[in-house]
Amino acid sequence: MSFSTVHSATPAEARVDLSAIAHNVRLLAESAAGAEMMAVVKADAYGHGAAPVAKACLEAGASRLGTALVREALALREAGITAPILSWLITPGEPLDAALLADVELSAGATWVVDEIVEAARRTGRTARVHLKADTGNSRGGATPADWSSLVEHALAARASGAIEIAGLWSHFACADIPGHPSIEDQLATFEEALAVADKAGVPSDAIRHFANSAATVTLPQARYDMVRTGIAVYGLSPIPELGDFGLRPAMTLTARLAQVKRAAPGAGVSYGHLYVTERETTLGLVPLGYADGILRNGTNRAEVLAAGRRRRIAGRVCMDQFVIDLGDDPAESGDEVILFGPGDNGEPTCQEWADSLGTITHEIVTRIGSRVPRVHTDGR
Repeated sequence: MSFSTVHSATPAEARVDLSAIAHNVRLLAESAAGAEMMAVVKADAYGHGAAPVAKACLEAGASRLGTALVREALALREAGITAPILSWLITPGEPLDAALLADVELSAGATWVVDEIVEAARRTGRTARVHLKADTGNSRGGATPADWSSLVEHALAARASGAIEIAGLWSHFACADIPGHPSIEDQLATFEEALAVADKAGVPSDAIRHFANSAATVTLPQARYDMVRTGIAVYGLSPIPELGDFGLRPAMTLTARLAQVKRAAPGAGVSYGHLYVTERETTLGLVPLGYADGILRNGTNRAEVLAAGRRRRIAGRVCMDQFVIDLGDDPAESGDEVILFGPGDNGEPTCQEWADSLGTITHEIVTRIGSRVPRVHTDGR
């Protein structure tokens, strides 16, 4: 059953199985062992379509949502989603007034962020719910141990004025997807120290403590605290591929329809640069997806698809809008379906295989699929 409709002539589409999303959320909730679960739906739900995925996650048991950007959270509110949402990547001049009016929770990892949130709270008359972020060793956002005390004191002063509520204390792992990496225990110890500082300073005990990403949720019980933040695993893609799939089900299947099929003579150079040359007379199929749609250019002569009943390696250069596959002598016609990746149930490549062949991670594969490719959401039936 389809929840989104596209014209039958759409040359390509990304089919998103919401029942797989729901399965993954329930599985991750079991792994969280009683901790609250935040489903991370930043970057248009990792390319899967933010609003439909967010609703499926909440129906399956997630209690909160996470976005990187404020505008992502506001778009979810516009879609009718009322669940708690945390946005954490704040730059100067963000639409914080709109965020507070929409009951979006905000992260602060520096005192200037607290100040901007306080100003927005005064303008809107709303008390802001703020999560203080500690940099425990990832060296991205958040206050370092040297700056943590001043951030906490600054936030407590703002709380005393009624401008903010300290809703959470959090951090983010650098290497949770590398089991046994020494930084994991170092970061956990640093976070414990940050929590102790906050507690001694008077941060309310009901502030939500959260640290675990997808990898930590499934492998590090000691990192689950009050809530886990699950991202890539929600979409059925393993956070630690070398340890298996953890029972997750990939939600996205990327397909296209052959735009043209033709016979080519032996020795025919294919696509820009003639990086593929036919060895004999063969049939070539033109797939209407390219790097403008998120198909990495280095997929040239490397990535595989399923077409005409067999796997085919991309033949020649991936172009902006298209690439070619060699079909040999197998019958094919314009309009026939090509599966770039999916769950693998029918022999098609998986997203993990694409990531491995292209030297990247699944996160990049799915989030790069562009807006020219419609997302079609189904319930898997």
